Amino acid sequence: MTHDLTTEVPGVLYIKRANGNSAPVVFDSPHSGADYPEDFDCIAPMEVVRKSEDTFVDELYAAVPDCGASLQAALFPRAYIDPNRSLMDLDPELIDELWPEPLAPSEKTRLGHGLIWRLCPPDYALYDRKLRTTEVRSRIDTYWRPYHLALRGMLDTAQVQFGQVWHINCHSMPAAGVPQQPGIGNGGRIDFVLGDRDGTTCDPEFTKLVASILQGFGYRVRVNDPYKGVELVRAHSDPSNGRHSLQIEINRALYMNELSLERAAGFKTLQTNLTRFATVVCDYARSKTA
Repeated sequence: MTHDLTTEVPGVLYIKRANGNSAPVVFDSPHSGADYPEDFDCIAPMEVVRKSEDTFVDELYAAVPDCGASLQAALFPRAYIDPNRSLMDLDPELIDELWPEPLAPSEKTRLGHGLIWRLCPPDYALYDRKLRTTEVRSRIDTYWRPYHLALRGMLDTAQVQFGQVWHINCHSMPAAGVPQQPGIGNGGRIDFVLGDRDGTTCDPEFTKLVASILQGFGYRVRVNDPYKGVELVRAHSDPSNGRHSLQIEINRALYMNELSLERAAGFKTLQTNLTRFATVVCDYARSKTA
C-alpha cells in the first residue's frame, strides 16, 4: 500500500513529506503564496503587491523531500495575512471597531507590515476603508491558524519520532535592500542572511553549520544582520528541548528578475545548491538523533 506524501488545503497550504530516508527536518515557505482570495479588496496595483511575495522560494526547495525533509508552503499571499507575524501584531487603526483580544503592535505594524498589511512598499495603501472585525477573524481562522497548526503538527511528529527536530524557515530578500559586504565594492552584496534571533531559536552549532555549508558553495553569508527572524522561528522553537528553528533569507538577485517576476539564469544553480544543502542538513540531523 502506498501513502500519499503530498497534502494540500486549497488556497491555504501544501505539504510535501519526505519520500525516502526521513530525517527530523522541516522546511517551510510562508511567503511564496500567490493565490489571492476574492475578498482581498485591495486598491494597490497588483504588480506592486506581487513584489511582496517570496516568488519561487518554495520551488527552490522543492527537492528537499528527496533528501529526507518535509516541506510546507503557503498558497495565500502575505499581503492578505502574514503567517510570520504574531496575532498581537495587529494595527487597531486598520479595524472598524475595538479588537476584543490583547494587541501589542510591533515596529512591523508601524511600518504597515503587521499581521494584516496596511501598506505595500514603498508606500502604497492596500485599502481605502477599515476592515471589519469579522473579516480579520476570518483571515486568522482560515489561513493563519491552519498554517501554524500544520507546521506545529509536522514538528511535533518529527520530534516524537526522533527526539529532536530542525526547522528551516525560508524567505527571500529584495536585492535593493540587501546589505553590502564591506570592502568589496558594488558586487559585494550579501547572498544569504541567517536569523536565529540572536542565538535564541536554535543551537548556535546549527547556525554555524548552515553558514559554513552555504559559504562552501561560494555564497556570502551574514547572521542576524539585518534579519533576525520573526514569529515563525520564535513560536516554533525551543532549543533547550531539542526544537531548533532558523530563518534563511536569500538575495533575489541570485535567481530571479524582480521586475518581470521571472526566473533568472542562476535559478537552477541555486536550486541545485539548496538541494545539496538540504542533504547535508538531513545527514546532520540523523547523526544527532541516531
